[in-house]
Amino acid sequence: MNIVIVGIGKVGSTVAQYLSSEGHEVVIVDKNPDVVDRMASNFDVLGICGNGASLEVQRDAGVSTADLIISLTSSDEFNILCCILAKKSGTRHAIARVRNPDYFHQMMFLRKELGLSMAINPEFEAANAISRMLRFPTATNLELFAKGRLEIAEITLSQSTPLEGVRLCELPEKFKAQVLICAVRRGDDVVIPDGNFVLHAGDHINISASHEDISSFFKQLGVYQESVRSVFIVGGGRIAYYLATQLLQLGIRVKIVEQDEATCEMLSEMLPKATILHGDGTDQDLLMEEGLAATDACVALTGIDEENIIVSMFATMKRVKKVITKVNRSNLFSIMRTVGIESVVSPRAVTGDMILRYVRARRNSQGNSVQTLYKLLDGKLEALEFIVSENASFVGKTLRDLEFKKGILVAGIVRDRKLIHPQGNDVMLPGDLVVIISSVVGLRDLRDTLAEG
Repeated sequence: MNIVIVGIGKVGSTVAQYLSSEGHEVVIVDKNPDVVDRMASNFDVLGICGNGASLEVQRDAGVSTADLIISLTSSDEFNILCCILAKKSGTRHAIARVRNPDYFHQMMFLRKELGLSMAINPEFEAANAISRMLRFPTATNLELFAKGRLEIAEITLSQSTPLEGVRLCELPEKFKAQVLICAVRRGDDVVIPDGNFVLHAGDHINISASHEDISSFFKQLGVYQESVRSVFIVGGGRIAYYLATQLLQLGIRVKIVEQDEATCEMLSEMLPKATILHGDGTDQDLLMEEGLAATDACVALTGIDEENIIVSMFATMKRVKKVITKVNRSNLFSIMRTVGIESVVSPRAVTGDMILRYVRARRNSQGNSVQTLYKLLDGKLEALEFIVSENASFVGKTLRDLEFKKGILVAGIVRDRKLIHPQGNDVMLPGDLVVIISSVVGLRDLRDTLAEG
């Protein structure tokens, strides 16, 4: 696809890297010449310096023949204008970054009346990801598929884990829950394991199953945690607002500490049921005075990655049961694991996954297209959900008879709202939702998982 990306900040640069690595023709537009030069030098993209809402700049970027324009600047109004102009000029699809809660509540109108294909809000999506973790705190990360009928949960095996030395083929005998360990990270190596794989303490494992079966499995392991009842949020930005709104609706107590007084006043008006504190969230004395050690969960959401890491380390040291950290720079992930910080959310990565899913689906609108996409274990694997089309050549054939590419695992099939744990004799039928774990980059059709595909 020919794709134009306007606004190369944290999110824009990540999206440009994702799309260019998958072979798309990407043109980036930004007012900062240094940013444009750096991206054009380091990645396979064409760079244009200028105002992305200018008709002249859009012509230079080739929007009249582009398949997609993505506007990701810090201004919602600019992004909407940019997409409208591009659509009028001939661009087939348009995605705008819209962060303001007032605009975000008008998404349906923006899409229908202004021709936007998607309006994406990184902060809202990040809040959704954090909310999922808080509702199931045992997992360091949790992704939902098939409208929640299948979940993929990530945990780290402790030194005392009963899974030490267990082969995966032995799991059904030792544990009653129907679960599939679909991915493992051991040190720097990430694998999709087979039945002979032996688990060890320290492994980071991804488990796919229904919510009930994963919960049962965690209880048998002795690691299950009840849902949180109180959350301490450090940083009062947009993510904090969206997250607090969701948590308060669930009856969870919320306390937010924010350094900017005007932001505190605004949050107090918008979130009357939350406790809003004016102060420095990195002040350890303040955190202890306000009851951090007695809370069920701490979420670090300041605008500075290093501050979030420090707050999370302090909360972990004070034995807060669940600690979640917002970090945008992926090069910090491995460092965070070494200090015991496991649950991490990156708004730029969440946005990148959503846009990748949209792009792959558009490239394959007539086939077995991507419905959901998440990157697992630092982006080394992908978990994808496909819907099976009527004319698929593999319909009705048993999984045993299908030859899949190396690095492909069928993690689950959902049919008529029921989860099927795939066995060799199972088949895929039209309308099924199929969840795939893949080390193969760029899958956009279920047929791409087959060796002859």
